[in-house]
Amino acid sequence: MSPEDDTRAEPARCDLLLTGGTVLTLDPDQPVIESGVVAVEGDRIAAVGDSRLAGSFEADRTISCRGKVVMPGLIDCHNHLYQSLGRTLGEGLTGWEWLSEFMWPYSSAITRQETSASVYLGALEAVLAGTTTVLDHHYGCDDYDTTVMVAGILEELGLRGRIARGMTGTRTAVSQQQNLPETSFQRSADDELAITEACIRSRPKGSKIEICPGPMNAAYTNVDLIAASVEQARSHGVAWHTHLSAPRDDPEVFKQQHGYRPATWLHRNGLLGPDAILAHATWVDDEEIEALGDTRSAVAHCPLSNFYVPYGVMPLHDLVGAGAAVGLGSDGSCCGHRQDLFENMRLMVLMHRLHNLDPKASRADEALEVATRGGAAVHGIEAGVLATGMLADIVVVDTTRPHFAPMHDPVAAIVYTARGTDVDMNIVGGEIIVEGGRSTRVDQDAVVSEARARAGELAERIKPR
Repeated sequence: MSPEDDTRAEPARCDLLLTGGTVLTLDPDQPVIESGVVAVEGDRIAAVGDSRLAGSFEADRTISCRGKVVMPGLIDCHNHLYQSLGRTLGEGLTGWEWLSEFMWPYSSAITRQETSASVYLGALEAVLAGTTTVLDHHYGCDDYDTTVMVAGILEELGLRGRIARGMTGTRTAVSQQQNLPETSFQRSADDELAITEACIRSRPKGSKIEICPGPMNAAYTNVDLIAASVEQARSHGVAWHTHLSAPRDDPEVFKQQHGYRPATWLHRNGLLGPDAILAHATWVDDEEIEALGDTRSAVAHCPLSNFYVPYGVMPLHDLVGAGAAVGLGSDGSCCGHRQDLFENMRLMVLMHRLHNLDPKASRADEALEVATRGGAAVHGIEAGVLATGMLADIVVVDTTRPHFAPMHDPVAAIVYTARGTDVDMNIVGGEIIVEGGRSTRVDQDAVVSEARARAGELAERIKPR
């Protein structure tokens, strides 16, 4: 045998090597790898395989994940992080009452300092619970400086994603009819668009945290402002975001004013498409489902808030079958209460089983796919699956705790028994932003302390007199 025949390839270099964990790849070619290995170089996954792969790499840091599940990061497609200081307020109000009597007064009263405290708290909670990407529909204190500040906070915590700047414009007939406070409709459409334009230019397409237009709600935002928002988004190559038909009466309310149901109107005006990310879509009819699917529009399914308000059950399988992209949304902390997409996965399955009285109506593997691959499709990013070349957005879950024993099916265990507090490590773009269940980027005790200090005064200001 010649010396050349006896030579072996030198190990490849990588930044990070995760070894020994149960790897849920979301890759149909190798969905579960026991005692698996994930190699990370830069912001991408260099390789995924079984234990033999470990010898192929020389890592700057090797982390044993024995007794843990390694999985794609969770992707949030609809949130309102500025609402975190209002958690547990507004109890027992219906959808329109919740808006008129609680949420819009809260939004009008919150200051920039309180917004900062609230967003830090919500974003911290999200990363600790395994969220790697978020769409934050930000309104309330939403001037240029505050909106850009919010984007900076998300980036400081280590997240990727986008801020959809909420735009209300002037008060419409529907907003008056539903008793939404006049103080929430203070800017003209031109002013709203000008502020959003400046925000987009400060955080353009390709930024780790982009900013995009977010007209507030298809039911009560002026339709000309919605159309102009979409035009603005497309001129910059970014997405746009709004609430669509969450409460049952929204479609009829809209139709009385405009002659069509909301999604049909959007479709007839050329506003749907892969750049449209629509929250809830609970009450859409067959024509609207077909339009959303044909245009490959994206929908955020928000099970927890739909239970809480309650809004109802989104036609998940009809939308997916029609061709729409569907991801999960945790919604704001005032109607979702926790930044925990694990909880939303579990509730997604239970919601559709209860609604159909059929245990086959939804499954754990489907919920996990919606929270990862589905969310990546909504955001248009190369994530949601652990495979070579994909973004290294990875979560490690500690499954040594009693509620995971025994773990016959790791996918079912993640969906039905895992909680956000079980996350041991969160990696975004190859950087460890949570380790040992604590943020590596901010003083989380100080964040919580600041939020507690700010919340009481805000709650007192919005208390009914």
